[in-house]
Amino acid sequence: MTEKQLVSETKPWGLTIDEFFYFFMGLRKGEIRKQVRTLQERYPDESPHQLARRCITAQWPLSLLGGALLHVPALFPVLGPATKALGVATGASVMIRLNMTMLLQIALLYGYDIDSRARLKEMVAIITASGLNSSSSMFTHLLNLNRYYRALMGGATVMSANQVIGEAALLYYSHGRHAGRL
Repeated sequence: MTEKQLVSETKPWGLTIDEFFYFFMGLRKGEIRKQVRTLQERYPDESPHQLARRCITAQWPLSLLGGALLHVPALFPVLGPATKALGVATGASVMIRLNMTMLLQIALLYGYDIDSRARLKEMVAIITASGLNSSSSMFTHLLNLNRYYRALMGGATVMSANQVIGEAALLYYSHGRHAGRL
């Protein structure tokens, strides 16, 4: 990568993009930095890899719950399609925020600048993967499962996808060949 390419990719996001992620996606970079500092202080002898594993593991119960939330409206058929769609949108939003937070935590642990424009393509990938993962609610309908098992199966599916996203982020950042390092 040339110096010119590296400079153009490490510029800050810009106010509009920052506001989009802050207000619409609930992304709080200051809080993410604080969480990573706390983790590093609590486990000073652990490597970035070990700390990243802690971030991934910490997401499991949250992603299970978020995945189950996608299916809660389906437990109450009398609520109607509009409420079901709202439940899917809410669950998807929670999952996107969880995955973006985990991605940026892992990036920070490996010394990447989370304000770099180089993170934008990674954030778009997370939004896309999380959106596709939210469609897991359709998968449980294809299996013709009891609606109570749908929430559990949907939560497990989302939890598994969260694990895959975390592992991919760990591999991506641990190789250290990407723009936007501090």
